[in-house]
Amino acid sequence: MAQLELLSAGAVKPGLANVIDAFQQATGHQVNATFATAPEIRKRIGEAAADVVVAPPQLLDDLVKAGKVGGERFMVGRVGVGVMVREGAPLPKVATVDELRQSLLEADSVVYNHASTGIYLETLFARLGIAAQLKTKTTRYPDAAAVLDHVSRGKTREIGFGATTVIVDGKSKGLIFVGPLPAEIQNYTAYAAMVTPAGAARDVAREFLNYLAKDAAKAILAEAGIQT
Repeated sequence: MAQLELLSAGAVKPGLANVIDAFQQATGHQVNATFATAPEIRKRIGEAAADVVVAPPQLLDDLVKAGKVGGERFMVGRVGVGVMVREGAPLPKVATVDELRQSLLEADSVVYNHASTGIYLETLFARLGIAAQLKTKTTRYPDAAAVLDHVSRGKTREIGFGATTVIVDGKSKGLIFVGPLPAEIQNYTAYAAMVTPAGAARDVAREFLNYLAKDAAKAILAEAGIQT
């Protein structure tokens, strides 16, 4: 029995945490998982021990060039962007691009992160021609947890954005998943897993990645809203 150190993007936490539980039960190995934003992963990979890294492919490409990760790449899945409000708040219309645009203009505040989701939303709002109108009422946070906390404690017409998986998982915090972005402007962030050359548990790391590729693991991820 060994302990595996895993560093992962937070957007896949709802599904990946359940896969980790199943892997531990099946193998007897222990997995110590740390979930962070992509910028934090880039920083932490050089400061803390990790055997497996789960991150967007572009970040993994950079880490490969830097010699931080290597070997075969295993796709975990992809996650879209969703809209949330606090429980009891009026539900904004988001089914079409025009409805979403109007709902954002009518909102008292807009909340999203500085990670992959937030970077995409910045460009989207500019494309929709509403970036200037939203600027004065936008609040951004480093990670999804802070976004969820802000929206759940809101008092007015806040509209929050985040990975669909994280919003659905935030139901216990008093949040409502209004729906995904309309299909024509939806943006999916893909996530993949790789091992670190310097990891202390390389054999177990490869075993975990092979487990990710199994149908049972894919079913667990799909149930959490991660498209595999």
